[in-house]
Amino acid sequence: MYYVSTRNARDRRTAAEAIAQGLAADGGLMTPEVFPKLSHNALDTMRDMSYQQRAVYVMGSYLDDFTSSELSSFAAKAYGGGKFDVKEVAPVRQVDGNTYCLELWHGPTCAFKDMALQMLPHLLSASLVKNQEEKTVCILVATSGDTGKAALEGFRDVEKTRILVFYPKDGVSAIQELQMATQEGENVGVCSVVGNFDDAQTGVKKLFSDESLREQLAGRGFFLSSANSINWGRVLPQIVYYISAYCDLMRAERIRKGDKVNVCVPTGNFGNILAACYAREMGVPIGRLICASNSNNVLTDFLRTGVYDRNRTFYNTMSPSMDILISSNLERLLFALTGHDDEQVREYMGQLNQTGRYEVSPAIQDRLTRLFSAGFCDDAQTQKVIGRMWQEHHYLIDPHTAVAFDVLEQYRKETGDDTPAIVASTASPFKFCDSVLGALGVTELAEGTAILDQLSELTGVPVPAPLAALKDKPVRFRETVTRDHMVDQVLEMLR
Repeated sequence: MYYVSTRNARDRRTAAEAIAQGLAADGGLMTPEVFPKLSHNALDTMRDMSYQQRAVYVMGSYLDDFTSSELSSFAAKAYGGGKFDVKEVAPVRQVDGNTYCLELWHGPTCAFKDMALQMLPHLLSASLVKNQEEKTVCILVATSGDTGKAALEGFRDVEKTRILVFYPKDGVSAIQELQMATQEGENVGVCSVVGNFDDAQTGVKKLFSDESLREQLAGRGFFLSSANSINWGRVLPQIVYYISAYCDLMRAERIRKGDKVNVCVPTGNFGNILAACYAREMGVPIGRLICASNSNNVLTDFLRTGVYDRNRTFYNTMSPSMDILISSNLERLLFALTGHDDEQVREYMGQLNQTGRYEVSPAIQDRLTRLFSAGFCDDAQTQKVIGRMWQEHHYLIDPHTAVAFDVLEQYRKETGDDTPAIVASTASPFKFCDSVLGALGVTELAEGTAILDQLSELTGVPVPAPLAALKDKPVRFRETVTRDHMVDQVLEMLR
């Protein structure tokens, strides 16, 4: 199987080349030429498999330059060895009669990004060997909160890698920031950026397109790659957990093979819901893809109107991982919906860069409408949902998951569609203690890491071990730069 750039379909790469490169040279995103289809009995076959086995089964159809033995080894390392605190890795919890929560936060950093970023370092390291790459790769990451820590933990002390994470100053939760600032490892770096996530993300993309920087680093024995969801090696492992969730519901006899399910995903950069879309493309019986946004509802407006317009007020919300106005992975969806029309995608992305907006054709808008529904939820409503879920179901959720539950409820009220639904739960509530405690009626909050114990004592829910361990870790990284000086951080780290 080959991968092509969304902006130049003639730029064909093997899987190993696409993963190592991260971002195409023209700024496009590497995407499979074709999507493999699940065989008639594939879901039956996977029903009784472990999560690790399902990962090998699904990913093997995309990675034909990797052996089954290699992928089995990667899956065992990524999802075994006690890295996840539950045997199922990504368990599905029934909330009510037809609503299920796919818990994606049981990994080492307590966020859904672990599902991909425990796998990506193994894929990348093997790709470098396959490509006979002798230089050391430097992973550049822009994060709105969770990707940074998950990438740092995944690549910590991995041979022939360095990783540098940029995050928006004052744009992540206190626990998220502490997770990154205390990161261990000899090959890691962390730096905050003045501004919001879009400033950090735009800055990282600029670094990738900086020819002078590329030449300087090559002379020092380095090249750049990405662990953001612009890297295909990030998106692919995410497809697995949607297929796995369907198989788990089959195994629990909640659905029969062929029964449709809807999927509701809280998303800002569009990668998580895109993975669900790809699972649907492979043949999983997913009905509606429901896109949930916070007050930064650029995706809601786009999916409803076909107009993408980032020229709007930016809000710092209690669901910071979705505080995004430039949704990078939407480019992959546009590539698919235009029939791989790279010229059209280039035009859309050029308009976005120059004017901050673009409008798709009526034909594309019609395809969007047939696939997606969308809604958004502000902070006040997010708090209400957290409180209600605890009161009615004794189920503690984080703000991002609360946004998804609210948007699902909106969708059901508007449409009357009561199809069984899977809600993607993207983070542990303990990563957002202040917001969750506030939703539960607490007005006096403990300081520092003591807030973790405060939430645990109130609810009886234990603090996840990786977060409890933060109490004893020293802060290593305190640097803050403007977007224009991010290049200096790269050059300083890679001396």
